[in-house]
Amino acid sequence: MTLKRKIAINVSIAFSILFGLAATYIYISFSNFRKEEFKDRLTEKALTTAKLLLEVKEIDNTILKLIDQNTINKLYNEKTLVFDGQYKLVYQSLDDSKIKYTKDDLVRLNNEKSFYKVNGDQELLGIYLPFENTDYYVLISAQDKYGYSKMQYLLYSLIITYIISITLVWLLTYFFIKKLLQPLDEFQKTITTISANALNIHLVENQSHDEINLLTKAFNQMLNRLEFSFNTQKEFTSNASHELYTPLTRISLQLENLINAGNHPPETEQYLKNINNDVHQMADLINSLLLLAKLNQDEIGKKLETLRVDDLVFDAYSQMQRNFPDFTMHFELEDNEAVDNAFEIHGFKSLLQIVIVNLLKNAYLYSEDKKATVLIQQPDASTTLVTVTNSGETITAEEQHKLFQPFARGENSANIHGSGLGLRIVKRILDFHEAEIQYTADGKTNQFQIVFSA
Repeated sequence: MTLKRKIAINVSIAFSILFGLAATYIYISFSNFRKEEFKDRLTEKALTTAKLLLEVKEIDNTILKLIDQNTINKLYNEKTLVFDGQYKLVYQSLDDSKIKYTKDDLVRLNNEKSFYKVNGDQELLGIYLPFENTDYYVLISAQDKYGYSKMQYLLYSLIITYIISITLVWLLTYFFIKKLLQPLDEFQKTITTISANALNIHLVENQSHDEINLLTKAFNQMLNRLEFSFNTQKEFTSNASHELYTPLTRISLQLENLINAGNHPPETEQYLKNINNDVHQMADLINSLLLLAKLNQDEIGKKLETLRVDDLVFDAYSQMQRNFPDFTMHFELEDNEAVDNAFEIHGFKSLLQIVIVNLLKNAYLYSEDKKATVLIQQPDASTTLVTVTNSGETITAEEQHKLFQPFARGENSANIHGSGLGLRIVKRILDFHEAEIQYTADGKTNQFQIVFSA
């Protein structure tokens, strides 16, 4: 889940919870307010009726009932009962409604002086009223029709408001978060294009002082430091390799002249040849370091060429023949008639030539018969496979994990001269061309397969 979605969801959930709690509080508060208001109305009506009954001597029960029935404070389904101290009913209103009560309610009223309870849709209020040394008990019951109607309206209003509000909040929060974090999307798109070959790419900065712009500035500064370090390292490696290679070439030339001069004892001649081989090995190592340092520098920005893989293989074989006359190659080509421009790839010829030569040299050095088999296939228009196979000792599974690392050499290379950089160079060049290389071992068969994808 993306960061903007997490923020939008967390903010929306927090608002939904807070708004829900606020709406619940409003509804509960209004419910309590309705209850207290209706209780006050019942109390006022009960006291008014009782005082008219007890204080106005000229009013009999019939007139009182008529007054009670037509009062402006008339409540819905109201019923009023008045009892004397012996719990005897002395007055009841003309309403057809009935009050559900027991003598225990009157006893409770005598003890507690008042009580309030709800029986279904009826709300009952009891009041203790002392008058002229006599106790009276008033029970009044009614329905708060309008109060509950208001509560229902409030409930529907809160539910509709809640649904509309949280919908708007979820949509608007995601929209604004997405807009605010848009620079992060641009940040991510840009940094995915940055590689060791493109450290000069910088992110766009603005004049704002927010965290994203500060992060952009810090990232650009880091890129500047990395680019400087990379360039310094490559420059040093290139210069050092070049300076070392020149005297080694002179030493090798002098050794070859000395060997060709003859008149040396066999032991001395063998020493000279061993020294010359070591010099050549050092020269190969320096050439490898120089190539690794200059690989990305020299080729970046050049236009890719259209090359035929079979031509690359035959050119590499010709070069191998000059250095290793006893090397033989068995070549196979599986043509696919459904593919136009068969076996064509895009790349740099000089670099891909090094790849094929290194694989053929590796097959020659580690084979039992100085022979390699090269198979070129094209299963579809976008894929070209180059497989180099030789018979010889294989490497262990543990060594295979380190096969393309610098200076990595297997147990089967104990008696073979080499720097351990050949396959590393191959991997770097193929990575540069966005191609893959895989190694498999089966019995005494070593196989390297290159996968070129269009």
